[in-house]
Amino acid sequence: MDSSTLSARPTTPARAQRRAARGHRWRRDTTELAAIFAACAAADLVANVVVHGHDGPVLLFGSAAALLVTAVCHAWWAHRHPHSPPPHPDHGAPPGEAAMTGPLGYFEQTALWRLRATVPDSPGSLARVAAALAGLGVNIVSMQAHPLPEATVDEFLLRAPGTLARAELVAAVAAAGGHDIWTDPADAHDLVDVPAHILALATRTALDAAELPVALRQLFGRCTIRQYPGGGERAAAGVDGHVMRLPAPSGDLIELTRPQLPFTPTEFARAQALVELDSLLGPRVPKVEARLSLPAGTDLTVRRADAGDKAAALAMHHRCSKESLRRRYHGPVADADRYLDHLLDPRHGQTLAVETADGRIVALAHLMWDDDSAEVALLVEDDWQQRGLGVDLLRRMAALALEGGVRTVYAVTHASNTGLISTMRRLAAPLDYQVEDGTLVITAHLAEAADRLPTPWATGPGR
Repeated sequence: MDSSTLSARPTTPARAQRRAARGHRWRRDTTELAAIFAACAAADLVANVVVHGHDGPVLLFGSAAALLVTAVCHAWWAHRHPHSPPPHPDHGAPPGEAAMTGPLGYFEQTALWRLRATVPDSPGSLARVAAALAGLGVNIVSMQAHPLPEATVDEFLLRAPGTLARAELVAAVAAAGGHDIWTDPADAHDLVDVPAHILALATRTALDAAELPVALRQLFGRCTIRQYPGGGERAAAGVDGHVMRLPAPSGDLIELTRPQLPFTPTEFARAQALVELDSLLGPRVPKVEARLSLPAGTDLTVRRADAGDKAAALAMHHRCSKESLRRRYHGPVADADRYLDHLLDPRHGQTLAVETADGRIVALAHLMWDDDSAEVALLVEDDWQQRGLGVDLLRRMAALALEGGVRTVYAVTHASNTGLISTMRRLAAPLDYQVEDGTLVITAHLAEAADRLPTPWATGPGR
């Protein structure tokens, strides 16, 4: 490369900035050096005047007095003419008022929404929806994409102004190209990372087989879950609009129905992963228990029961009177063997057993998942009734239901079963009663009694 080529090379912006910076540093260093020389000269002059002059002390006292008068005048002037704070950039309000309407005020004046819309699978479709939401002052908190063969279902968690109506929100998304729009109010429980939420549900399912229906319901919201024994061949697995079918390796078919919102292939993959995990691990019940001390001095154990307790549970049924069995099963029980196969299967719910020191089961309580509620049922052996076992078991089941996100439990019995009615009232929760053809359904709303319920495995005297 010759010298002419080098001299003709263009100067880049970065090289020009470096040259300008070097020039700026040179000027600054020269100015500082000159200031140092001037300060030294002034100090030498003052020293000569004070030391060698006749009026040195007078000059020093005069300078001090002048500085003091200057400070007093400045303080008086600042008091008479205070500096006002800078105006707010929008409204002229001082920063203090702006802070009062800052983040906390913003959250208090907004509402959370869940929104799902189908948009074309093309570049810019999501950007148009986001721009429409921004135009309404809506903040996108989180977003998921559910791919379809010819479109994409976008699911949002939104923080919108509290005054924004649902119709305005839907109209804006529709104008941006969205269709099949679904909205629902959300709350703080929806502010969760989706992968972390799915991992937490998988962990609960891995620890307890009874958690699978709860995990599916918490994953998809309100839905109906049914399991058909040996029904794996009655319908093909997959998604059919509002119905999802999941085959279990055991040959059963799990069917989920959600009328308000169609399922997507992405949701099917998530549900299938949970079902496969449950099938791989097999029936499992956590080893948890609590000690009970009755007033008579008898120590009992409350624990989770499973299929291995079937023989002891059958023996308890044989010791119960026909009247106790009739109240529990709403009629004569000729095949308790078949009932217990279902009740002791952890995939249908949770069963609590009260056991004596010699291993006899004297009471059973069942919590069976049913849509977004759960059914509770009690059977206490005749010789152990009227000792508080029923109340204790019911409270523990109510606490287990709340842990699973279930807010209401109900019991089905005869209208003449005053014992169960009294036990349900001991929950101290609002109750609904429905009677039809002599059958009584009592529904307890647990949310209002949550602070009065014990932990599921509290140890202590029978309540």
